[in-house]
Amino acid sequence: MDNWYNQIYLKAINLHMKNRRNFLKTTATAAMGTLLLPKLAASSYFGTSNAKTFTFDISLAEFSFAGELMSGKMTNMEFPARAKNEFDINVLEYVSGFFNNKHTDQSYLKELKQRCDDLGMKNHLIMVDGANIADLDAAKRKQAVESHHAWVDAAKYLGCDKIRVNLGDTMKAVSGEPDDPAEAAAAAAADGYRQLLEYAAKQNMLVIVENHFGNSTDIDWLVGVLKEVNMPNAGLLPDFGNFCRQRSKPTEAGIKGMMNTTCIKEYDRYEGVKKMMPYAKGISAKSHKFDAAGNETETDFLKMFQIIKDGGFQGYVGVEYEGGFMNMFNPSAGYVTTGEGIKATKKLLETVRKQLA
Repeated sequence: MDNWYNQIYLKAINLHMKNRRNFLKTTATAAMGTLLLPKLAASSYFGTSNAKTFTFDISLAEFSFAGELMSGKMTNMEFPARAKNEFDINVLEYVSGFFNNKHTDQSYLKELKQRCDDLGMKNHLIMVDGANIADLDAAKRKQAVESHHAWVDAAKYLGCDKIRVNLGDTMKAVSGEPDDPAEAAAAAAADGYRQLLEYAAKQNMLVIVENHFGNSTDIDWLVGVLKEVNMPNAGLLPDFGNFCRQRSKPTEAGIKGMMNTTCIKEYDRYEGVKKMMPYAKGISAKSHKFDAAGNETETDFLKMFQIIKDGGFQGYVGVEYEGGFMNMFNPSAGYVTTGEGIKATKKLLETVRKQLA
């Protein structure tokens, strides 16, 4: 989710879950790194120069069900069965907020893991939207890092090999307040990220960062932080939809006004993904709308996956359909249902995979 979708996302949570203040703190928004942990095979993420075929595995991002999860029509515990039974996808990408703060509840995690084991599912990662590990205040930054430890532990228990975190203050994105100055933010981000990576390394876990909102939508800034950290369990999660650097001001208050804004400054998504590929430990295939031929209307998937192929990537590509979420606020905007959108995105991924094999 870019700054725009991130703002809507958090405001939606506020609307639909007013009684869950802690949920707001852990559900709002971004992935980062260099090399892999020594015990993780490099071939899981990168192909070799003489590879004859291009392939990747398809995973499902839980945020695709955001509308249903926020409205109470679905729970986090039901995610594995729906992915398996409705979409024949066996690899899962969770969102921290949908755990409703039960990530430290061992009985809850045990039940979730058992359901996954019974279905033959693979838990890939948890997208963690928590306190700002890039806070300019050192004490707050340390506290934020420590609050992420429990998510590393939960992900490890569930069988994931990574979590995704943000480098920035989600609440600033929600309020429209500018992100911290880039240079100071980069130094703070490198410090906080490094602290968290050191904790995760003890469990052979990756911690990756997404281009998500604020400074992280400037890919040169993001890659610069990555290079500064230079740790083996760091990495990036390129997201096709999160490159908007600045949006127009809303003409009216509330979500409706925000939905009518447009992106007026954007980092080129294809160039951005190209720069991120040397560090990619996953891909987030963001989708919103499709044309009559089944192509996503905002991102040329064939062009994008040619870049991904050229980068030697062979890991997990997550289906992240946001149209179901957007339908919550503008049902006449032309978004297909959650189920239709997930199926359309999966079909498109299968098509480009076959074309580029």
